[in-house]
Amino acid sequence: MHPEPRKLARVLFDEAHGESWTVSAERAREMQPENAANSSYQRAADLLTARDFIVARHLTGPLESPALAGAGVLVLLHPCDARWERTTSRGSPMLAPREVADILAFVRAGGGLLVVTEYEHEKYGDNLNDLLAPAGLWIESGTAIDRTACIHENAEWLFGEADGGTTLAHGVAQACFYRASWVEATGPDAQLAWRTSPRAYPPDAGLIATARLGAGRIVVVTDSVLFGDERIGAYGHEQLWLNVIHWLAAPAFEKDHSPAPAALPEAWSELKAAVNQLRARQLPDGSVPAEHHAEVGSLVGEVLAACAALRPEFPHQAEYLDQLPHDFRAWMAGGFARPDFGAALAAFHPERDRHDGRAHLVVFPLYTPNASRDTRFEALLMRTPWPDWLAARERTGYRNAKFAPGHLVVFTDGYASECAVLFPETVALAAHPSNHFATIFCDREARRLQSTARRAAAATGLPLFPELECWLGARALIEDTTAFWDLIHDASHSLGELPFDPFMIRQRAPFWMYGIEELRVDLRSFEEAARLAAEGFPFARYVTWAIVLDRIFRFPITGPRVRNYDALGGQLLFAYLHQHDVVIWRDNRLTIRWDAAANGIRGLRAELTAL
Repeated sequence: MHPEPRKLARVLFDEAHGESWTVSAERAREMQPENAANSSYQRAADLLTARDFIVARHLTGPLESPALAGAGVLVLLHPCDARWERTTSRGSPMLAPREVADILAFVRAGGGLLVVTEYEHEKYGDNLNDLLAPAGLWIESGTAIDRTACIHENAEWLFGEADGGTTLAHGVAQACFYRASWVEATGPDAQLAWRTSPRAYPPDAGLIATARLGAGRIVVVTDSVLFGDERIGAYGHEQLWLNVIHWLAAPAFEKDHSPAPAALPEAWSELKAAVNQLRARQLPDGSVPAEHHAEVGSLVGEVLAACAALRPEFPHQAEYLDQLPHDFRAWMAGGFARPDFGAALAAFHPERDRHDGRAHLVVFPLYTPNASRDTRFEALLMRTPWPDWLAARERTGYRNAKFAPGHLVVFTDGYASECAVLFPETVALAAHPSNHFATIFCDREARRLQSTARRAAAATGLPLFPELECWLGARALIEDTTAFWDLIHDASHSLGELPFDPFMIRQRAPFWMYGIEELRVDLRSFEEAARLAAEGFPFARYVTWAIVLDRIFRFPITGPRVRNYDALGGQLLFAYLHQHDVVIWRDNRLTIRWDAAANGIRGLRAELTAL
């Protein structure tokens, strides 16, 4: 078993108010030994834990603010008087006034609330309508019937119809409701997401309703069997369940999940100031005019003093920090000509210290791709994101001893740009560098991808289905995605249809050929990620979304980049997907047929192979 990526949202299932369903298979067996599945939401809970959620149960005590702390979504699974059904507890299905107030406060602050009820709602003795009224929702007491859209000729087992504008219908062809009541949506931010058919009784009545309240969201589902263990595998119920929970959890994913920044050593400010002054005196080739030699010599002294003060923070970089003063002094002794930091580069090995959170100090003369071809000194503090799950994937599927992802903590002026890489070939040297590591700053990649995709989606009217909305809202999740994408991407350069890697052997080739190579690698990465998702690693599907959104939005249409390989590959990808109706521009709105994306990628990959 591989370790799992981090979970960003907590779903709390209340079982203290006489709910008729539990997310514990063991408790369900106690409730109904003869048919435990009729009391179990275990399968529904497992779908969540396989993704980005922590599932928790509230078993005793009031459902007030302390119990809700840390939750992203609260679920009430059909609170019921024990006269009617076997229940999780002897607790009353009635929420106390303080509980109602605290739950509403939780929602207004950005929480999600899922209320699941049943047919003939009024008899069960709950006060859910008191809870829902501020959002403009109301559960009616009755049983919906449809003799024209039902199964087994059972008019109470009816098929619902999704509202045309709802994202809760994403990927759901059909949903069957097994004895449902109906819900009214009268509030300004309330609407019906699934309805009975026009031929039902009552016609066009709400089977699922949604509402926004403050910063939070509410969903009411009028049939509890729909997502129970016996029926969640039928029709499109699994996807509908995931749509509901992700839509509710979107505000929770928006929260900042980054760890609190550690205090920076005082010497860092001194190092940054000295390097920024030094780089301002350099010519484009990295040399320094004679009139500035004395001043730059003094600045080098400040740089080395700051590095010495910082040294205790970086014991794992002893060899590099030992060599750095020698390369600086050699540069000064050579008359401040174009610098050569080959010896320090040879001693710099972030790829040997892949430990999650490990900090590295970086001081080099280099150019910053996509910012400037000038050679100037830069100083960086970076941290290595290397969680157990990523390390396991590298070790067992994508071996790459040179892969060294990073997060930029602080940096000098050259990185106040679009540059998101640190490669040996960007360092100023007298000879070709050894190609021993490659660092892509996945936090910076993630920030740009998130910003561009969300702005482009808003500008083009691109619908964001619930899980995609959650992913695009969670910077930490996108950071993990870009790290995993980079891992697969780098490995793909040496695999597949081409017999060589034109980058690694430094072969001179036309610009378009490099663009084709980047596109080829992206397509292979997409299919690798899709395969992993199908094999039981759902996180990998984020890589497929990242490839499509990043390549068709960010690189072709944003930023001052010119002659960029990824941009050319993105334009070709957009054109092919548009020609094959995967990406559709109609009525001034953009649509992506996500269910057809894999076939589109496969088709383009086949054409590249033939080429």
